[in-house]
Amino acid sequence: MSARNPSTQTLTELPAHTRVLVVGAGFGGLAAAGALVRDGRSVDVVIIERAGEVGGTWRDNTYPGCACDVPTSLYSLSFAPSPEWSHTFAAQSELFEYLKGVATRSGIRARTLFDCELLGARWDERSALWRVTTSRGEITAQSLVAASGALSTPNLPDIDGLDTFGGTVFHSAAWNHDHDLTGERIAVVGTGASAIQFVPQIVVKAQRVTVFQRTASWVIPRRNRTLGRFEKALYRRIPLTQKVVRGLVYGMREAYVVVFAYLTWLLPAIALVSKAQLRTQVRDPGLRRKLKPAFTIGCKRMLLSNEWLPTLARDDVDLVDSGLQRVTRTGVVGSDGVERDVDTIIFGTGFTPTEPPIAKLLHGRDGRTLAERWDGSPSAHRGITVSGFPNLFLMYGPNTNLGHSSIVYMLESQASYVRKALGYMESQGVPALEVDAAVQERYADRVGGALATTVWNSGGCSSWYMDKRGRNSVMWPTFTWRYRAQVRRFDAENYRAIEPRPAEEVA
Repeated sequence: MSARNPSTQTLTELPAHTRVLVVGAGFGGLAAAGALVRDGRSVDVVIIERAGEVGGTWRDNTYPGCACDVPTSLYSLSFAPSPEWSHTFAAQSELFEYLKGVATRSGIRARTLFDCELLGARWDERSALWRVTTSRGEITAQSLVAASGALSTPNLPDIDGLDTFGGTVFHSAAWNHDHDLTGERIAVVGTGASAIQFVPQIVVKAQRVTVFQRTASWVIPRRNRTLGRFEKALYRRIPLTQKVVRGLVYGMREAYVVVFAYLTWLLPAIALVSKAQLRTQVRDPGLRRKLKPAFTIGCKRMLLSNEWLPTLARDDVDLVDSGLQRVTRTGVVGSDGVERDVDTIIFGTGFTPTEPPIAKLLHGRDGRTLAERWDGSPSAHRGITVSGFPNLFLMYGPNTNLGHSSIVYMLESQASYVRKALGYMESQGVPALEVDAAVQERYADRVGGALATTVWNSGGCSSWYMDKRGRNSVMWPTFTWRYRAQVRRFDAENYRAIEPRPAEEVA
């Protein structure tokens, strides 16, 4: 289906078989499916989505103030530019509408089955296919693209006494819009990228907000501006201008890597911007001390906000910098031993990218799940393929996250690699491919070695980039164009062909 003849129709039932099954319809799933649809393989592509609409994190995260912290000129799919963005940093609602439009205009929606959750997938050696179980039935697929995202399942910490609390509890990624926060005493646990957006929004309603901070973060100004009618008209009439802007923003973002990965001794100079903002927006020296990070700037993702620090300086907001220790029936107890009565607890505690839930559902050649194979320390060749899991392709896989630029650029790079791998199998008549284990291990060693001297490894912080083995299995260590250069061609020499095996051999 062409982009000129968009359809809002979707699949109504699960087919028995498809050549490519894409799991998830967020940015990763749309990037993967879009690459295949544009390559003429739309007939053989099926997307399953556990929710009732596309959008992924931009569908699910609806907390007040939710917005992107990467300029939208770059945080968008290159094959689907939009001249209609209202601001340089788009809000959640705009991104959600954008992704719905992309799915419709590209023909992806017509290949998507909604309200269809992946329950399990197992590699069948006899037929060299994936046998997939979903909430809507079973399907076989020659290839499986796991695009469920790294930030799809909220991380709710195990806090002593939480189950006894008599008030309301929810995570920012599953915001309870039915609950009125007006006049309430609210405890917010976490001071990361979500909290800095929703706390300034809820303080105007609440009676009092207590924020529990485990670690202070570096905060820098958010340079957001409204895009005027002239600028939008220019993008519509001369699309090349928008591509030029995208290229300029990309170049500026890539420049950050020079400091983060190579000239880390320059980072204190960047920290001066954050320190100046803290000094200007927080007059109380005691509060400033609590908000001063004890690690090198960039070690954790820098937070972009003009409202966060002034919010914490309000008289009706308390900052507890010792963390949350336990919960009682009527309140919360910080590590400082003080009990505070609250009506609602909101967790802004992020996700579990080093232990993605989908890894527990994928069974490889030896019957083990991907989670068992990784054992808490994910690894994949190019961040895409894993030994022992033929024809499985990961979107947003290990060591593809960024601390400086747009993950969409990486996702489109991965989608291109998947398309070329499938094209190779088709041209060579190969039913399945599996990456060599030694190749995967060498790749992980190279990436790990490159990360060793970056600020993400050496900056002195405790971040979600590090897995339970103390290995950084999340971040990409250098320029994104180097990643794209690596995946520009499909390296068939690093894979072996997998043929169907007779039943007696499997047994």
